[in-house]
Amino acid sequence: MAVKAGDSDPWIGDPELWLEACRRMVDGQRAIFREVAGIAARTEYEGIGEGGDRTLVIDRRCEDVAFAELERLRDQGAPDFVAISEERGEVAFGDPGAPLKVVIDPIDGSLNARRMIPSHSLSVAVASGPSMADVELGFVHDFGAEEAFSAVRGAGVRVNGEPVELERPYAGLEVVALESANPETISPVVAALAGRVWRLRAPGSIAISLAYVATGRFDGMLTARSCRSVDAAAGQLIAREASGLVSFADGPLAEAPLDLAARYELAAALDREGLEILLEVQRQAIPG
Repeated sequence: MAVKAGDSDPWIGDPELWLEACRRMVDGQRAIFREVAGIAARTEYEGIGEGGDRTLVIDRRCEDVAFAELERLRDQGAPDFVAISEERGEVAFGDPGAPLKVVIDPIDGSLNARRMIPSHSLSVAVASGPSMADVELGFVHDFGAEEAFSAVRGAGVRVNGEPVELERPYAGLEVVALESANPETISPVVAALAGRVWRLRAPGSIAISLAYVATGRFDGMLTARSCRSVDAAAGQLIAREASGLVSFADGPLAEAPLDLAARYELAAALDREGLEILLEVQRQAIPG
């Protein structure tokens, strides 16, 4: 049965409470981006996060905003959950063995945010278990376009709160997003895509690319190197709720864990033929 905002889900409760928390996270982060404006101001680091990358001060501040909203949810009676975040790692809100997981990337596209490129996003996923297959709710806010993409399992996709239907003007791989775009990594992937894809785009945010697949703006997307759960957990549900197909390392979603240590190549497309082409490219061009 489809779960709509306002209904009760047996795992996460009222989806709207989670979505409201996500929207408050967006408001808090937006204030930080207004305050910390300019490339120099945003290029301030403070150590290494649990995900293994250097932590920008704005990353940490945006994560603080997200965790404050998670604390608020617990105060409102949300069930016990474990948060999985790029900077803090795993943080228990109640029972550390709780099956409910909340996977957060406060800034997906940190390089874009640091360089004042507007395409970066907040990504939040709520899952009833340990894998990508268990994600029940996904939320991605694109700060460049100021669009909020959301999905609750079985209830389709919404953009800025309004239901949307997939629009697809082209049947093949006309426009495909390529993520993890350093030249050495993408060169063999681009070569393998020659003759199979008409145009490539590199937004710099995996979550945004998946949301754009969900809305038919991209016919597919793929990563040129491995990604983490925080990058993709929310967006992959949004893409699947639009009838898109998603693959992690060419394996079942149930075998793609949400923990921060997991790494996998990611591909998504709007039909099986397109996905098979992208998976073949990954197998051909990315070292095993």
